This record gives sequence, C-alpha cells and structure tokens, in this order.
Amino acid sequence: MVVLIANGALFTVLAVLLAVAGLLLAQRHIPLEFRKAHNDTLSIIYGTLYVVFGVIVGFTAYLVLDKYVDSQKTVTSEAANLAEIYQLARSYGQEVVDEEWPLMRNGQSSSSADDLLSEIRGSIQDFQPNTDSERAAQTQEHSRVHDLTQDRSVRLLHLYTGLPPELWVALGVLATIIVIFTFFIGMENAMLHRWAVVTLVVAFSLIFATIYVLDKPFGPGFRVGPEAFEWALNVMDKK
Repeated sequence: MVVLIANGALFTVLAVLLAVAGLLLAQRHIPLEFRKAHNDTLSIIYGTLYVVFGVIVGFTAYLVLDKYVDSQKTVTSEAANLAEIYQLARSYGQEVVDEEWPLMRNGQSSSSADDLLSEIRGSIQDFQPNTDSERAAQTQEHSRVHDLTQDRSVRLLHLYTGLPPELWVALGVLATIIVIFTFFIGMENAMLHRWAVVTLVVAFSLIFATIYVLDKPFGPGFRVGPEAFEWALNVMDKK
C-alpha cells in the first residue's frame, strides 16, 4: 500500500512539473493578447474534449467498479461453498489463504490450490452411494463443488484480466490534450492560470489512480481481502 501511494505521488509530481513547464513555455512565447483573442474558439473545443473524456471515464469507472463488486461477491460465494463441503476442503481453504492470496498481489495464483480442488472433485466422483440419502448428499456435494470451481474461475479471471490497453491509451491521450489546451487560454493573472493547470493535473491523477486500484481488486491497494475464506476456515474449525 505504501509503495502504491509513493508511486502515485511520484507520478502526480512528475505530471504537474511537466504541465507547469509546458504552461511557462506557452506564457513566455505566445503573447497574452493572442491567446485571449482565441478563448471563444478554444472553449468550444475544450468543452467537447471534456465531454468525450467524461464519457470514457464514466464507462471505465462502471467497468472497474462492477469488476470490484463482482470480485467481492465471488469471494464470498466461494467461501460459503467451501464451508458447505468443509470435510473435503479444509486443506484447499488453507492453501488459498496462506499461499494463493499473497501470490495474487503479484498477479499469480497457486497451482497447489488447483490440485486440491481437482482432488475434491475426484473424491466426490469416486464415492459410490448406496442409499437415497447418500445419493442426495452426493448430488448436493457435486453442486457445491461445481459452484466452488466456477467461483474460483471467476476470481482468477478478475485477477489476470484488466482494462483493455486501448482504454488506458484513450484516457491518457485525451487528458494530455486537455491539459495542453489549457496552455493556450488567455488569463490576465498568470499565477492563477498556473494553479488552475496544477489543479487539473492533480484531478486527472486521482482519477487514474482510482481506476487503477479498482481494476486490481486483489492487488496491494484497496483490495478484496481473504476475510470470507478466513470466516469459512473458522466455521470448519468449530465443527
């Protein structure tokens, strides 16, 4: 988390320095009267860019927020299914908490957890029921294991997939163009102009940071934790 904040702060500082440097060059080499004369035209283009950027940000925010919420629901569902078949899945749950979750922070998963899940499926399939109650129990266990496998697949899908690179490129290019356009706005107060540009760049940095964190629900930032699995393990320990 500390590393993530430090990287975000460094990115913001560098972006602000570049923006201010560009603004100072524009203020020095482009006369104020010339810039003021084109404010009306610039405002039309500027407004259009803002609308396009806002639409893409809204679409992106919907995608990453939906992914984050779905990750939370999937983890909870997976843990609940695990608790239902705890006699077969105790070692799987421990493997997920102790080994896989730390690996997921680096975008990896545990092959041992995959093997344990396959062992759970195999143990149920190998069981031969002799009574109606045993057959009913086996059917229920099959359903739970199927749900558990499906939830794990969704969790790992969220781990390995992120926003399309095209969206990041579109957001970055539009944000850069919007900032550059602010250089050519004619403002009498040069210092106020600089503060306005700095504020805009910081706002864009916060938007990008929020999208990045939500797009990595199991990463080192504001992540989905293994609390649901820990709850399931506690339930199994008490039985």
